[in-house]
Amino acid sequence: MHDLTFLNEVLIFLVAAVCIVPVARMLRSSAVLGYLAAGVLVGPHALGLINDPHHVEVFAEFGIVFLLFTIGLELSIERLKALRRFVFGLGSLQVVVTALILGGLFYLFGLSVEAAIVISGGLALSSTAFVIQILTERGELAARFGRVTFSMLLLQDLAIVPLLALVPLLGEQDASIAVALGLAGLKALVAIVVTMVLGRLLLRPLFRIVASAHSPELFVASTLLVVLGVGYAMTLAGVSMALGAFLAGLLLSGTEYRHQVEADIRPFKGLLLGLFFMFVGMSIDLSIVTQYLTYVLAGLVGLMLLKAVIIVILCRAFGLPNDVAVRSGLYLSQGGEFGFVLIGLGLSLGIVDPTVGAVVLAIVALTMVATPFAAYLGGKLAEALAERVSEEVEALEAMAGDLSGHVVIAGFGRVGQTVARMLASQGVPYVALDLDAGRVAQCRKGDLPVYFGDASRLEVLEAAGCERASAAVITLDRPALATRTLEELRHDFPHLPSYVRSRDLEHGRALEAKGAAAVVPETVEASLQLGSVVLAAVGSSRDDVDALLDDFRSEGYSKLVKVIQPPSSGS
Repeated sequence: MHDLTFLNEVLIFLVAAVCIVPVARMLRSSAVLGYLAAGVLVGPHALGLINDPHHVEVFAEFGIVFLLFTIGLELSIERLKALRRFVFGLGSLQVVVTALILGGLFYLFGLSVEAAIVISGGLALSSTAFVIQILTERGELAARFGRVTFSMLLLQDLAIVPLLALVPLLGEQDASIAVALGLAGLKALVAIVVTMVLGRLLLRPLFRIVASAHSPELFVASTLLVVLGVGYAMTLAGVSMALGAFLAGLLLSGTEYRHQVEADIRPFKGLLLGLFFMFVGMSIDLSIVTQYLTYVLAGLVGLMLLKAVIIVILCRAFGLPNDVAVRSGLYLSQGGEFGFVLIGLGLSLGIVDPTVGAVVLAIVALTMVATPFAAYLGGKLAEALAERVSEEVEALEAMAGDLSGHVVIAGFGRVGQTVARMLASQGVPYVALDLDAGRVAQCRKGDLPVYFGDASRLEVLEAAGCERASAAVITLDRPALATRTLEELRHDFPHLPSYVRSRDLEHGRALEAKGAAAVVPETVEASLQLGSVVLAAVGSSRDDVDALLDDFRSEGYSKLVKVIQPPSSGS
């Protein structure tokens, strides 16, 4: 007779999910909270219907694996390259700064250096499963803050590689941590490169052969083989299985089989991800929460507040607007599933005290439970911060909704107004954006299509119809804002040629390097125009003057460099 204990636990999971999740939906709550509640209810610390949640831990982890695979399917390598600034810049800073601050606080509270490193490293990471699920449910993954949030999560998934290599070394006396981390990083890099190369060479031919067999079952089996096979191969190289699955999805995203693969994998992802959330619920030890309630509540509030503040500050330092910074900060304020892994490993190696570890794990689990509420709060705060802009965005969308082939002008000062008059004289439609409320109000009285809005923000550019525009003109007189606007246009609307006014020749070259179709340095052009007037006044012919202007403008004003940039002692 076979042991059917496992089947009994599976049935309990299914019954709990079927009964509780619909209730959560009826209450207009997230399905994530329903799964968490179901896990707490059937777990060892409540009804005790399942006494050892670790029996299903492996299957629960598969939920994260399939989630990352579907995210990879929805991305592309080109889009990932476009996110590299937020992945490797903002994401790296978030992990390092958060870990350093938390580690310092834990050390001041009396923990050993080793324990402080393990716990702070675990708490610096957020929950990919919770955050991505909520973003997906709400359709916010494609929003600007959703992309920023996902970028930081992706770096955190990469950061788990050196952290997992570091923890065992902290329990040894003479181990070279730097050497071990270097080897682990090199090993992971080689594994990722090999996976990307082999995947590009083999995956498309594999699915072509499978598709030609016209067997739906074989197609599903091949998809599972790719997800689990690549994930397992990456674990052998010391990289997380979830990251391997993400790479597999990324490689398939550019193929013609993407949509069928996504449809086949969706039931597995939904069921196993629900199992993961229930596992987290079962991991919440209610006795620990009750016994150390003060510490748990203080840690819950303190951790979420500290991580949110750090992320908001870093996002603002990267030029992101307040509403994006606040939403990303609150969405990523919790601990994550890798925190369970790192702190659990620290407990098994004797680095972390059992009582401290139990309290920290309870805090991590409760911050994950609080994630939907933090996300809701982030949305409300973001709405309040962006309220003034949103009214203009709605009006802008209503006006630009039917436009196509128009020109978007960023900045409506003297230069922007001149460009607008020239366009209007030739019957070319335009939409202008400006941050001077008085100027905007005056222009609107004259029925000019000028709107209050920050042209460096994606939602404003989208409302202006940049995806349907024929060109963008940046006439902003603040170099930093002009550069940021160009970066946003090149990032989100790479097809749209951008023509930029620059302060001087040096600024113009920087803008050209960032992808501007053409740059006009105002100081240089003003000098050329003045010179042409003087030449005409002293008897030079118009043809000679025009030829001279063309000569000076050629090769990026290279002949004027010595004139425009004289020695500091001259004038």
